[in-house]
Amino acid sequence: MHTDTERCVRAVQSKDARFDGWFFTAVLTTRIYCRPSCPAVPPKVENMTFLPSAAACQQAGFRACKRCRPDTSPGSPEWNARADAVARAMRLIQDGVVDREGVPGLAARLGYSTRQVERQLNAELGAGPLALARAQRAQTARLLIETSELPMGDVAFAAGFASIRTFNDTVREVFALSPSELRDRSVKASRNKNAPPRIPGTISLRLPFRTPLNPDNLFGHLAATAVPAVEEWRDGAYRRTLRLPHGTGVVALTPQPDHIGCRLALTDLRDLTIAISRCRWMLDLDADPEAVDEQLRSDPLLAPLVDKAPGRRVPRTVDAAEFAVRAVLGQQVSTAAARTHAARLVTAYGERVEDPLGGLTHLFPSPQALAGLDPESLALPRSRRATLTGLVSALADGSLPLGIDSDWDAARAQLSALPGFGPWTTEVIAMRALGDPDAFLPSDLGVRRAARGLGLPSTPSALTERAAGWRPWRAYAVQYLWATDSHPINHLPV
Repeated sequence: MHTDTERCVRAVQSKDARFDGWFFTAVLTTRIYCRPSCPAVPPKVENMTFLPSAAACQQAGFRACKRCRPDTSPGSPEWNARADAVARAMRLIQDGVVDREGVPGLAARLGYSTRQVERQLNAELGAGPLALARAQRAQTARLLIETSELPMGDVAFAAGFASIRTFNDTVREVFALSPSELRDRSVKASRNKNAPPRIPGTISLRLPFRTPLNPDNLFGHLAATAVPAVEEWRDGAYRRTLRLPHGTGVVALTPQPDHIGCRLALTDLRDLTIAISRCRWMLDLDADPEAVDEQLRSDPLLAPLVDKAPGRRVPRTVDAAEFAVRAVLGQQVSTAAARTHAARLVTAYGERVEDPLGGLTHLFPSPQALAGLDPESLALPRSRRATLTGLVSALADGSLPLGIDSDWDAARAQLSALPGFGPWTTEVIAMRALGDPDAFLPSDLGVRRAARGLGLPSTPSALTERAAGWRPWRAYAVQYLWATDSHPINHLPV
């Protein structure tokens, strides 16, 4: 979008927050870059230039605006709506792959050479993988500086910097303030706003999103399907345990009108960026609800549902392999029964964790831990046992890679080849574990019931044909259709 100068100028002059994260405004006279909705007086048109990423701005020598804090804007919705190499690369960079495995590791996951990956990212984002990862490290550093009392040396290490000098230089370059100046400003702001005291051992922050956001089905689904010991709804927050590259964590996510409150307790602060990225992914916070709802409103039978409660998101997962296992456990059984089956696996094979507030005790078992399970110990039909063990085996040996970087079509083909995997199971995994915004469940009982009630075709083939006009947002249409039912997944817990 950054190449459409006229459209960008209109967005900046109207301070349109819908475009935050789509592009950044770099001001040639002040050498500052802003989000489109920056509250400052818009610069003259001839002094504006538009860039596709914060990394590109920083690489071109611009520093972040202190008023609108463009580095904290929602991420571009493009990376979650596409499955090409650039989108998959961006999802992996946000998940910390470059910091952990370097550019060669990123390229290997994508199946390209490092030169091809660098060329594609530079062409579309104006910055290569190292610059994009550096921008993310700078934002992680800012979060730790402003939300914790860690010594600056620990902040630098946790944010992924190789040295204190590099950390100091990067913070000054990006934010035009030293790390200590950033912390002083944060402390003063907290005092002025009467902010609640920090809880030792936790990091509290806000996760921004594009409005509107309807939390009912999003948090309702996560709470209603929560696996005991791994997830819970408590005091207005969804809480769950996290398995992360360097350790474990517990997160509490609280819906608010203009943000999602996020409180993290991590065993290793190097996992902060990754934990934030996975929580944003789970809650679908980088979606563009205006684009989604506009397309779905084009169907006159679907439009009333969208108008009644706009901004529905697709509830996803923090662990694709975990969700795949749970999808099999949920085949043709009630939500309560699926939770019971999952809880038994957690008790038998899950890894214990510490929860600062109590209540959560385990991580969901990894595929490697489940690889040794005895099928006869499962209170499931024999065919379901075979389906589960076949899935676990493929996940454990790496022959079925599922994750945010998965090629959606290739993953569907591999899932469909497994015994016991029909269209419903394959599509629900594509929707909630892989993040395909066009995944569709025409055979789902709730979808068919809602379709019948609205006057839409209710047979899978006819509904699929009608839903062609909903593409590429059919996964969101499913959320609106499900919401016509009174099931607990559609309501924010009390």
